[in-house]
Amino acid sequence: MDYKKINAPTTTTTRNIEKYLDATGNIYEAVVIIGKRANQIAVEMKQELNKKLEEFSSFTDNLEEVFENREQIEISKFYEKLPKPTLIAMQEFEEGKIYYRNPEKASKTKSE
Repeated sequence: MDYKKINAPTTTTTRNIEKYLDATGNIYEAVVIIGKRANQIAVEMKQELNKKLEEFSSFTDNLEEVFENREQIEISKFYEKLPKPTLIAMQEFEEGKIYYRNPEKASKTKSE
């Protein structure tokens, strides 16, 4: 995922609950969908960050050889400034970019 192109806010903003209610018909279902997507984003971001920081890791266990690498610090700062996964997930939900389905609703419509 290209985090530079994300237009999600970096701070908490007031949201219109009606948008979430209109999408699913149940605010709690919308919260669960956003929460699951936020977990996916968080895992993805962590894996990407660890992969980038792994390039700088040294395999020596000597505490005296700890160096501050400027590039490593810049990468860490970049990820710290990104919007939180929950805010990204909320933005995706509002824009209709999240695919979701409810198996219970699908089974009820098939049996009727």
